[in-house]
Amino acid sequence: MKTSRPLAPAAHAKEVPATGFWARWRDRLLLQEDLNFLITNRIPRIALTRFMGWYSRLRSPWLTRLNIAVWRWFTDLDLSEAKETRFDSLQACFTRELRPGVRPIDARPDVLTSPCDAIVGACGAVQAGQLWQAKGMGYRAEDLFGQAERAAPFEGGHFVTLRLTSSMYHRFHAPADGRIEHTTYLSGDAWNVNPIALKRVQRLFCRNERAVIRLRLNTGEPLALVPVAAVLVASIRLHWLNVLLHLRWPGPTEMPSDHPVRKGEELGWFEHGSTIIVFTPPGFVLADGIATGHRLRMGEPLLRRLGG
Repeated sequence: MKTSRPLAPAAHAKEVPATGFWARWRDRLLLQEDLNFLITNRIPRIALTRFMGWYSRLRSPWLTRLNIAVWRWFTDLDLSEAKETRFDSLQACFTRELRPGVRPIDARPDVLTSPCDAIVGACGAVQAGQLWQAKGMGYRAEDLFGQAERAAPFEGGHFVTLRLTSSMYHRFHAPADGRIEHTTYLSGDAWNVNPIALKRVQRLFCRNERAVIRLRLNTGEPLALVPVAAVLVASIRLHWLNVLLHLRWPGPTEMPSDHPVRKGEELGWFEHGSTIIVFTPPGFVLADGIATGHRLRMGEPLLRRLGG
């Protein structure tokens, strides 16, 4: 299991967006909401997701190079931080490790760090069991967790939705020192989780395949991470279970555990890109700058303990 040693906070290089005729045309196309929703959702989602799982595992360096070249036409894929830059399958590229030191971990004990590279989606307080996936589109925490009693510790606390795009680093890590106490796998659909779909599909996160990971911080508070799969996300790997969670599992599946984790320790990965929703109990607030649309990297401050 890979671990990251906590380091002092450090600035990172500013991301440079793709430019040129193709990038402008691509962005205009992807922003056509009706077309985007039709292409990414009005398709045989589960069948294509299973196909992607098979296809991404095909071991062929030349086919992989071709796939990555096509992938770069549609995304701002950057492999400059990857530990390896040559891959024999798409899966190896999707789940790539990074070079040591490129994701410093904020070591302050009152700070919960981002478990992944992401774009912040909806975030804020959990009130009367309600939270938001987009403006005017609410859902209930108990529906996401699968049981009301499992969502109850986070009433009055905070949630942060973290969206991973297909080109991002797909591994996720522990936000703080603690122990993983329980994992629930919930089977479901494979809707796209981009902002366009979140504005149109009611209770989307509660419909999709997901894992509910419940932790206990060393300071005693509960914490929850909910990785939600999406269209073309073939599986979720959780290292402490040593199993691959995917759409062929019937679910729900209960998996108790007692696994210690260190801040920054790698917990698992997605095989494409998706979403992680982080839940804290009362006593935590959003870190400075955390708001919808904010881009952040694994290891940067996400939430902080009040009074810290």
